[in-house]
Amino acid sequence: MEPKIATVSQINGYVKKILDHNIILNNVWIKGEISNFKHHYSGHLYITLKDEGGVLKAVMFRGSAQSLNFEPSDGMKVLARGRVSVYEAGGSYQLYIEEMIPDGVGELYIAYEQLKKQLEEEGLFRPEHKKPIPKFPKRVGVVTASTGAAVRDIINVITRRYPMAEIVIYPAQVQGVGAAESVVKAIEYFNATNEVDTLIVGRGGGSIEDLWAFNEEITARAIFNSNIPIISAVGHETDFTIADFVADLRAPTPSAAAEIAVPSMIELRNRINTDKNRISQNIVKRIESCKLLLKRFKMRTPKDRIDDYYLKIDSLVKSMDNCIKMKTMSLRRQLAEQAAKLDALSPLQTLSRGYSIPTKEDGTVIRSANDMEKGMEFTLRMKDGQTNCVVKGE
Repeated sequence: MEPKIATVSQINGYVKKILDHNIILNNVWIKGEISNFKHHYSGHLYITLKDEGGVLKAVMFRGSAQSLNFEPSDGMKVLARGRVSVYEAGGSYQLYIEEMIPDGVGELYIAYEQLKKQLEEEGLFRPEHKKPIPKFPKRVGVVTASTGAAVRDIINVITRRYPMAEIVIYPAQVQGVGAAESVVKAIEYFNATNEVDTLIVGRGGGSIEDLWAFNEEITARAIFNSNIPIISAVGHETDFTIADFVADLRAPTPSAAAEIAVPSMIELRNRINTDKNRISQNIVKRIESCKLLLKRFKMRTPKDRIDDYYLKIDSLVKSMDNCIKMKTMSLRRQLAEQAAKLDALSPLQTLSRGYSIPTKEDGTVIRSANDMEKGMEFTLRMKDGQTNCVVKGE
């Protein structure tokens, strides 16, 4: 019996099929140190993960690489999640990375993802729960540390943009043990006193551990339950916390939150001046139009207007005369036609042709000789008169 011979492609394809159908290798977290890092111009990342016992080639395609919030480099220890499969053309197996984070924050990152998924399923991130941010707040509440760049930036921006707004600061612990409870207490205080129109909750940038108070469930639920609209302003533009997803509006930085919270007085003045100029121009145009109309009326004296009415009356009289004449002619024509019809049926018309009509004394027309007898008197009517007659013979 001859042995079955397989091609290289068949073996690679067979191994790939086995790996692709392995539940564990389809979604696995791998810990290792980056080496031979290459950022290809296409946007793909080519990496070798290693530890003291071996190496594993890996690739992270552009779509996944764009979601990284750190810059990978050789020597960096990371946690990478993905699937293990075979690169058939090269005959080697490798890790296709879908997600990667620096080692040391792995447990926090997993907790972050789990809480995010839970709250999203509960509907805390849905747009219909977002409250509108007031356009012209009288008082703006700020929940952050009493010192640091964040609070200074917020105060400076609000004071510069909208100095009439009062700033109420609740100093809160935003980092370390008890930070989440401190932030929650501040939010509950503002809701209890109801003394501000808008709340800015946040802090400056930092590591995931530094920002963790804004990834706690109690912080997220306090923001969600707030009756006051909340703008989150945690960290830098690339930092996203659970608080950002629950808040009514997310600002990339504390300064940006302040700009969102209040309008710009300069922009408002410019807009008012623009509207004022437009209204003034419309009023001037309307006045000029009214002046022109008034001028036209002034140019016509009362006598001119009376003459116009006389002309209109003359025109109406002529039109009425023409109508009467036409109607009279029509009636006369109809009368003549009817008279002609009557004449055609009249006995007088028969007499005009030389005939005569005999009638009895009571006016009854004698239609037959049998209606006459000797000595009977009757009248014979002709076209130009009548004569009395007597029957003398039978």
